[in-house]
Amino acid sequence: MVDLKEQWDLEMALAVLENKTVDSKLWAEAVEWLLLYGPPQIKELVSQASGMATQEHFPELKANSYTPDGQPCYDVKAIADALGLSKEEVMKKIAKMEEKQDVVHLYEESETEKIQ
Repeated sequence: MVDLKEQWDLEMALAVLENKTVDSKLWAEAVEWLLLYGPPQIKELVSQASGMATQEHFPELKANSYTPDGQPCYDVKAIADALGLSKEEVMKKIAKMEEKQDVVHLYEESETEKIQ
């Protein structure tokens, strides 16, 4: 199976984002690729857009800490509640993402910086 990194390149991902008729699954894969493998400037723009979308559509979700590289951390139970899922379902989905992307998404509280 070809991994996500090999399925896309920058030109393809940006073309998908510009396409007004692309389906949501393909669009989400392009965004995921850009967040993981895109150039730093584009990663930053996509991260900012993601944060704005989270605030708009899930205003009850508030970051309670930050990763060492400055990414916001949210309580898994709060995410589950916002999505109408159980905490266990969300944990399974996050574990799948971590395996697929080979990226850590779950942090121990001791690994994060608290918001002052």
